[in-house]
Amino acid sequence: MSTETVACPAVLALEFMPGEAPPRLTFDRDQADALAAHIAEDLRAVLPEIAQARLVLGGAMFDAVELLRPGFPVWASLDALAARAPRADEAHVLTFGAHDGRMPTAALTPDPAYAEAPMRYLPWSLQASPELAQRLGEAMETELIGQGQAGERTSDLVMRLLGVRLEHARYLTRHDLLAVTCVQYEHASLAALWELIEIALLSPSQRHAAMSARGITYAYADGAIAAELPSFERWYAAAGQGVDADERAHAWAGTLFELRQSAALLAAHRLPLRIGGEVPRDGYAIEPLAAARPELGTPTLHAHEAPGLGVVAVSVAQAAPDGAHLLAHGYPLTRAALGALCETLALRYRAAPHLQRLGRIVLDADARALAVPATAATH
Repeated sequence: MSTETVACPAVLALEFMPGEAPPRLTFDRDQADALAAHIAEDLRAVLPEIAQARLVLGGAMFDAVELLRPGFPVWASLDALAARAPRADEAHVLTFGAHDGRMPTAALTPDPAYAEAPMRYLPWSLQASPELAQRLGEAMETELIGQGQAGERTSDLVMRLLGVRLEHARYLTRHDLLAVTCVQYEHASLAALWELIEIALLSPSQRHAAMSARGITYAYADGAIAAELPSFERWYAAAGQGVDADERAHAWAGTLFELRQSAALLAAHRLPLRIGGEVPRDGYAIEPLAAARPELGTPTLHAHEAPGLGVVAVSVAQAAPDGAHLLAHGYPLTRAALGALCETLALRYRAAPHLQRLGRIVLDADARALAVPATAATH
């Protein structure tokens, strides 16, 4: 085997029967060895030249978001471990499983936060000389699509090792996995976000911008994705005219839902999301509006709420003779971030810590901006 090798990354996609989930996400070393032997047998049937390559298998099952991260860290870890392994001619199969429940690297350790995903992916790659890797890579892209079903012995072994039933088990290249994930995101109306994730994965030095179905513009550059602050006024100027106040509030809440969804997905892909030029460290964004006026007394916090979303914004306001004097709006990007947001707003604006619930999204008289009722600001 040539000392210079190129890796052809792929996965064994495992779809379990509805209502069934594997009791664990890793295989020990002996189990990984047994799986790799069956996988090698399956692949030899469709990729004859595999006999001249090395099959490298990671004995852990991942969600797609864990695999599709900048630099593809799971496969990169497999490559690094394989590079340190002996290169004897007979070592055509190399596996990395768990020992005492621990995988050899952090990158090969599945995150239990994604354990409920209906699809699990077992990563592997073929390592070969550059010329052979070129041929194998091309063959994988064409042959696995039509003949990538896992063999019966492989599927049976997975089910016996995990004690759960499989609905499907098939081999996919990394490009196939990207295509499958693209379709899933498109079905979830997240096509614009996927455009940027794919750029970050495959062409990280490029810049790209895309507008979502709800009118949010996302831009990728320098390893991060940026979006504007979810200001109601900015949203109104771009898309909110021509509908009544209730419809505006409902539509704007939809953009907040999308932004929250996007923030969660980008975090899963390990891509920073910058909101208004900053990466929210604690899961929220703050939009400053005005300085406090000492003569108006202690500011108060007010929660704008939307059905199904809970608190979508927190306004900081002081009671003024002509109404509420707004100091800032804060936007929690997760439900769990609300407490930290309120604490930060209270400290930054020396506001009373109690959060007053408005029960709805409150707009000003022209329905062009978030507002706080004058009576609420005096409480």
